[in-house]
Amino acid sequence: MSSSRSLVRVDWVTASLYLSLVIIGWLMVYAVGYDDSLEAGIFSLSTNAGKQGLFILVSLLAVFVCFLIDGKFWETFAVLFYGLTILLLVAVLIFGTTVKGATSWFSLGGISLQPSEFAKVGAALAVASFLSTQKSKLDNFRDTISAIALFMVPAILILLQPDAGSALVFLGFFLVLYRAGLHPMIFVYAISAATLTILGLVFNPVVILIGLLLLSNLIFLFNQSNRLPFSLVVGISGLVSIFLAYIGRPWPGLGLQLLVYLFMGYQVFQARRPTLVSQLSGILLIGGLLAFSANYGFNNLLEPHQQDRINVWLQPSKCDPKGALYNVLQSKMAIGSGGLQGKGFLEGTLTKLNYVPEQATDFIFCTIGEEQGFVGVVGIIGIFLILLLRILNLAERQRTPFSRFFAYGVASILFIHIFINIGMTMGLTPIIGIPLPFISKGGSSIIGFSIMIGIMLKLDSVRTGR
Repeated sequence: MSSSRSLVRVDWVTASLYLSLVIIGWLMVYAVGYDDSLEAGIFSLSTNAGKQGLFILVSLLAVFVCFLIDGKFWETFAVLFYGLTILLLVAVLIFGTTVKGATSWFSLGGISLQPSEFAKVGAALAVASFLSTQKSKLDNFRDTISAIALFMVPAILILLQPDAGSALVFLGFFLVLYRAGLHPMIFVYAISAATLTILGLVFNPVVILIGLLLLSNLIFLFNQSNRLPFSLVVGISGLVSIFLAYIGRPWPGLGLQLLVYLFMGYQVFQARRPTLVSQLSGILLIGGLLAFSANYGFNNLLEPHQQDRINVWLQPSKCDPKGALYNVLQSKMAIGSGGLQGKGFLEGTLTKLNYVPEQATDFIFCTIGEEQGFVGVVGIIGIFLILLLRILNLAERQRTPFSRFFAYGVASILFIHIFINIGMTMGLTPIIGIPLPFISKGGSSIIGFSIMIGIMLKLDSVRTGR
């Protein structure tokens, strides 16, 4: 199919949503750096808005080039593109420039390039290529590990920079594996492990283990034919253990729950349910290790500034309002000050006075909240939501597995970015420093996302010609 015919068949709904976000982002970057005392306009390359405008032109050119390239090219050379991005990630560790403690950039003649943004494209292509082969099946352990390795390798290299935020984004590819047939219980185990780890950061792990034992005892109880006498044992011991934990004496409560667990487990074992006993024992062991390890690592291995980042998210009452908590407090204040309709474009006082650090990049959502208010915030989130749903719709109508899985990869990466970035401006997610797609200032970011959109639109435009 010719390039001209592909252009006719482009999904203009997705293209329009993409262009809308890019233009809104450009205006918001301009609003962040706006100074009515200066004559520099939105097109001046001496301003962030002018530089972002140049990056937008490069991004649009990149999208156009994606249409000039045959759709089969991306599938044929997916692994090659992936390998190139891996080489860039290795090279940046050796030759890169360190900015704010992270060696994540190449600096060439005043132009900075962040390879991790293009590694997302490479990983999306590689995962789609692997999953589209007839031999790969995710009910096979070896294939599952191979698929996970494809996006964990770049994630680990990015973590070495260190850039934990960009590395975390690659976990979004698990959503692609789920669509490809990864067993849902793996996600249940992963979410459970993450929950126990987070709880271990906040609470005494002994209290967490008491809760796990009490839950296990309740499960044993529901597997008894005669529940009345056993319910008294479980209920009274549970109340006593909770009371002991509440008054600051969790260890006696843990011992009591452990005794009840051994008693109830023996009853279930005698009822010929040894599998249930072994499964719950394994869960207790792993859960306890996760909780104790997380708590120990937080208190003994992390640096104070790393502890502050976690406390800002999970325990803000422990943070200094003028220190680690400052960014989030100012961010919430900026968003809340916008009210229903906002203060108006270029009228954001907190934005003008630079109260929120990194407002053009990580915290640009604050500008939208202050100047456009609740209406603008809902509008932006609505556009993102429609874009994600549209991409999922494109994925489902593809006729080749490669195109389908690549589209799911694009949706997953965008979702993780949007969810975490907006969440961290409101204190709902940890502050890990990742951009808001198409909105935040940054050349590598907008070019990388644009390439993903361009490839996806190209693959969709030629789907009937295969």
